[in-house]
Amino acid sequence: MSEYQYLEFLAVDHPLTAREMAHLRGISTRAQITPVSFINEYSWGGLKADPRDFMRQFFDAHVFIANWGDAIFMVRLPKEAIDQKTLKAFCTSPHLEFEKLPEHWLLTWSLGETEDYDRFGYVDEGPGLMPLLAPVREELMRGDLRSLYLGWLRAVTTEETDPDDLEPLAFHGLNNLTAAQQALAEFLEVDIDLLAGVGSGSKENQPDPADDAALDAWLDHLPKAEVNGYLRQMLGGQGASAERALRRRYAAWQAQSGPTQNVRRSVAELWRLAEEAKGLRLVEEAKVRQQAEIERKRQRDAWLAKLAADFPRAWKSAHEDAGKGHAHAYDAACRQLVDLRDAYSQHAALAAFQKEFQEFMAEHSRRRALVQRLVKAGLWRDK
Repeated sequence: MSEYQYLEFLAVDHPLTAREMAHLRGISTRAQITPVSFINEYSWGGLKADPRDFMRQFFDAHVFIANWGDAIFMVRLPKEAIDQKTLKAFCTSPHLEFEKLPEHWLLTWSLGETEDYDRFGYVDEGPGLMPLLAPVREELMRGDLRSLYLGWLRAVTTEETDPDDLEPLAFHGLNNLTAAQQALAEFLEVDIDLLAGVGSGSKENQPDPADDAALDAWLDHLPKAEVNGYLRQMLGGQGASAERALRRRYAAWQAQSGPTQNVRRSVAELWRLAEEAKGLRLVEEAKVRQQAEIERKRQRDAWLAKLAADFPRAWKSAHEDAGKGHAHAYDAACRQLVDLRDAYSQHAALAAFQKEFQEFMAEHSRRRALVQRLVKAGLWRDK
């Protein structure tokens, strides 16, 4: 398999200027460059620049995959989006790292080693990743930290944590990930049972009357000058910035004054939950297989009954396929004969089938390719 790399960068907050686009064109003559993106694929060689430098200077999101197993996702966030203490709590392994820039945080999720190299053998995976993963950035800016938890969970998957280690934070919604978070979990190959297990003890992110009352009380006590500031931002076309600021402000207040019933679980506890989730998954998969087998049998029985309703027509079809003299037709004839045998078994008598089949073979036994198929299907014993 030849080498393959896919890189995509996305500018969200500020489109590229003509000068910046010209600078990037000087680095790569083959890349697809627009005011909001930079995309390139390589079958040999690679980007003649550090992707981190691209992120530091120009872009807000980046995806990289290579068919030797590398998978990297980056986002650049304004510093006010997350505090450094929170980032340090989650960034305890190479699978999730952060870099402090003058005005931003640069976050990097890395897959590390993988056992699923087949996953990277399809060159069409890369172009579809950015639309799936990019919403993670906006979620983080709105205060949703579950994507950070997934980066930490990758280290649990690869057993790079100790059994006594605790979750970085305990919060709701791990059982109801967003589409982008689910895509990130798949991108990082987080163990599916571990992911289900951590969510099994997590409450839904659903409105609660008590939470609504607390929010109303908090809003009533906001200083008028601060409220006016948010309103001015909204009227000035900065509604998203105002929302993010309010969410961060409210989250900080909740952390200081809210109840402490959320308990951080140990890695050992998470793996115990994963085992329980695995048991439930296997039971559910068995049910699905059983239902699929019941449906398959129902459909086959209906088909055999249809054949039995007009055996002469079915035999005529088998003779016609056999007479065509090519592989595809021989396959069809063999399938038809297997179905006829089963139809006779259910709706007539096997002796009647054998009589018709002997006549069939008397006419077509010189077709060696057909005979080989019939022998393989258990319909005929070659002499």
